[in-house]
Amino acid sequence: QCRVYMSLDALRLEVPDLIEDRPESTLNELAALLAAARSERVETGLQSILALLFRLNRCNLTLLERQLTLQSFSAEYQFYAQAFQSHKQPSALFIRLNHEMAAGFKRLLLQILQGRSPSRPHLAWCLYMAVHFLAHSMLRHFQLYQEPPPSIWRDSHLLYWIGEHQNCLDELVAAAFIPLPANTLRGLYQQMLLLALSNPFHLAEGEAFELFSALAPIASLGRLLPWDSEDDSEGPIVDLGESEPCLGPKQKVTSAAEHLRRLELGALLIALHEPAPLRTKTQQALLENVQLHWLGRMQRQHERSETNGSCNLIIGLQEIHKRLMGHDTQVSNAQMLDSSAGGTCLLCHGDQGGDLSVGQLLLLLGGNGTSTLAIVRWRHLNSEGLHIGLRYLTGLPRPIWLRRAPGSQARPGVLQSTSAAGNNWHHAVWLTLDLFSEGESLWLQLVNADKQTVIKLPAANLLTPCVSRHPLKLS
Repeated sequence: QCRVYMSLDALRLEVPDLIEDRPESTLNELAALLAAARSERVETGLQSILALLFRLNRCNLTLLERQLTLQSFSAEYQFYAQAFQSHKQPSALFIRLNHEMAAGFKRLLLQILQGRSPSRPHLAWCLYMAVHFLAHSMLRHFQLYQEPPPSIWRDSHLLYWIGEHQNCLDELVAAAFIPLPANTLRGLYQQMLLLALSNPFHLAEGEAFELFSALAPIASLGRLLPWDSEDDSEGPIVDLGESEPCLGPKQKVTSAAEHLRRLELGALLIALHEPAPLRTKTQQALLENVQLHWLGRMQRQHERSETNGSCNLIIGLQEIHKRLMGHDTQVSNAQMLDSSAGGTCLLCHGDQGGDLSVGQLLLLLGGNGTSTLAIVRWRHLNSEGLHIGLRYLTGLPRPIWLRRAPGSQARPGVLQSTSAAGNNWHHAVWLTLDLFSEGESLWLQLVNADKQTVIKLPAANLLTPCVSRHPLKLS
C-alpha cells in the first residue's frame, strides 16, 4: 500500500510528456552518435547530445532501455563537465543538460515505482541520480549568480520525501562526479540545502564550486528532524511542499506538520573543527565563513531605505588610481535601488558581470565632487540586469606609488585615511592582490610629494580575490 501511495505522489514530479514511440534506429546507433559528438568542439558536442537526450526523454522506453540510455549519458556528462570546473562559468547548454539529465532520472524513477517490487539499492540509486543533477543545476545557476528555478526545490523536496518513506536515505552510492557530491541521498540533499543557505550570491567566483566539494564529506552529519511547534532550538525549517530551500527567519509556519522538518546541524558544526586531512585551507576558510548563515545569524547592521537615482562608478584599483590623480578614466553608470549608512544596492547592465566581481574595489562619484571607496559584497543576475551589493569603505582615498627601491618601477596603490579620536588618523593601503609580499620593505610616495617613506608591509587585514588591504602607521 505504501509503495502504491508513494508512486502516485511521485507523479507530481516535473517530467516531460511522452510524445514518441521507441526510436529503434537512435537506440541502436546511440554509442556511435555519442562518440561522434565527442569529436566535435565542446559546445557543438553538447548541442548534439542534448538534442539526443531531449528526444529520448520524450520517448516510450522500457525501464531497462531508459536505464542503460541514462547510464550512457551520465558518462558523457562527466566528459563535458571537465570543461566547466572551478572558475569556468557554465554555458546555457551545459545547464540545460543538467536539467534534461534530471528529467530522465525522474522519468526512470516513475517507471521503477510503478513496477512490481523495486529493490532498495536500485531505488536509492535512481533517487540519488535525479537529486544529483538537480543539485548540479542549482550549483550552476549560483555560479552565474542567478536564482535557480523553483521547480528544482519542489522536485528535490519530493525526491527526499520519497527516499525518507522508502528508507533509502543512507544507502551508499558510488558517484565519481566533479565537483564531489556526498555519497548518500541524505548527504546530497543536505549538501544542496547548505549551499543554498550559504548566501551564495556573496561568494566570489569559483567559491560556490569549491564550497560544494567541501560540504560533501560532512553534509550527511546534519539531520532533518520532524518539526515540533514547541521546539525553539536553532536550525532552518524546511517545508517539503514549498518551492524554496527553507523558510526565512521571520517566515510564518503555515503548512501541516508532516511536511515540515528542522535541519539539526549540531554534529556537523562540531565536525567543522575536527582534523580533516583531505580538506584544503581554502575549503576550511570557506566553511568557517558561511556557517553563520546556516543558523540565520547574519543580520543586517544598518537600516536600508529605498532610493531611485543614478550614480557613476570607477571600477578596479588601477582605474581608481588614475581617477584620483586627475586623469580621464572609464566611468560606468548604475541605478541606486536602496542605501544605508553601510552600503548600497545598485542595478547595472548585465554585461558588466566580468568587471563587477565579488571583492572588486570601486569608487563611487558623488554629485558634489566627493568620492567614496566601496567593495562589492554580493551580486545577482536576473532579467532586470546585474544587482550588486556594496559595502562603503569610510575615509579619504588618495593615490600613492610604491616601489621596491627608490628608482625602481612604481606600482599604484590607494591610501585610505580615516579620522580617529584625538586628532589622529587610521591609515590603510589598498593593493592589487599578491602585488607585494608580507614583510617586504617598500618605498611609499604620495602623489605630488617629493618625499618617500620606507614601510614594512604588514599582514593584510582584508583579502578579496581582487585586492588586499594593509593597515599602516604613518607619522
